[in-house]
Amino acid sequence: MRRLMCVLSLLLGMSLPVAQVQAGESAVVYELRIYTTHPDKMPDLLARFKHHTCKLFERHGMENVGYWVPVEQKEGDKLFYLLKHKSRAAAEASWKAFSEDAEWKKVKAESEANGPIVANVESRFLTATDFSRLH
Repeated sequence: MRRLMCVLSLLLGMSLPVAQVQAGESAVVYELRIYTTHPDKMPDLLARFKHHTCKLFERHGMENVGYWVPVEQKEGDKLFYLLKHKSRAAAEASWKAFSEDAEWKKVKAESEANGPIVANVESRFLTATDFSRLH
C-alpha cells in the first residue's frame, strides 16, 4: 500500500499540471479523496457514506465511482474514494451546495454525536488518460 501511495503521489505531482492544461476547466475530472478516521471510527464513517453521503453526493451532481478500504491493517483508518465531476467548476459548485445542504448538516451532526469521525481529508483532482477505461 505504501508503494502504491508513493507511485500515485509521484504521478500526480508530475502529471497534474500538464493534465489540467490539456483538460481545461470544462473537461470531466475525477477527485480522489482519502479520509483518515479517528481511532475506532471507521464503522461510523462507512455507515454514514453507505446510508447517507453517497445519495447526497449524487443529489449535488457528484458521481460515485468507487470506495475502497486498505487490505493492510496498518492503514485501516483510511477510506479511499473516487468521484466524477463534469468539470472543476462543477466540482466546486457541488461541494459548496453539499456543504450547505440541511440534510447533510443533520446527518453529520447525528453521526458525530459521540465525537468527530474524520481526522483528516486529502483531495486530488485527476483527469483520465486516453487509454483509461474511465475515459
